[in-house]
Amino acid sequence: MGSFVLLSEAAQIEEAGLVSIDTWTIIAMICNLFIQMLLIKKFLFKRVRDVLDKRRELAEEELRKARVSRDEAEKLRTEYESNMEQAREKATQIIDLAQKNATARSDEIIREASQEAVAMKARAEADIALERRKAVNEVKNEIGSMAMEIAGKVIEREVSEQDHAKLIDEFIEQVGT
Repeated sequence: MGSFVLLSEAAQIEEAGLVSIDTWTIIAMICNLFIQMLLIKKFLFKRVRDVLDKRRELAEEELRKARVSRDEAEKLRTEYESNMEQAREKATQIIDLAQKNATARSDEIIREASQEAVAMKARAEADIALERRKAVNEVKNEIGSMAMEIAGKVIEREVSEQDHAKLIDEFIEQVGT
């Protein structure tokens, strides 16, 4: 397009009579232009194209690496979220287990305390019964001794041990009824 502008300007200048146009010069200029274009295409465009191809490859490689990095980051994020969810579930399970263990332990402590209270009550009742029997036996012995003294005074003779026991038993039977 630039050569057409030059030709039209040259035609205007020639009309003015200042410059003359030589067709062989124009043909030589056009051939020179084509030779320059061929040389530029052969030596320069190939190198420029190679540089551009290398830059495009580098850009594509960077994009690919960025995609890979993004995919890895997404994978790590997903794994992290999964691990966090598992940790939450495990924490919930641990809390539930601890609550169950605490409830079971408190139930066990209450049951042990109840059993201990029942045992203490049973021991106390047994002790009371034992003390009552001791007291009754002491009272029997004392009553028997008093009865012997009374009987000894009444009979004024010495009573044998067998007679003594027999008199005590009779007296207790009479007192008990």
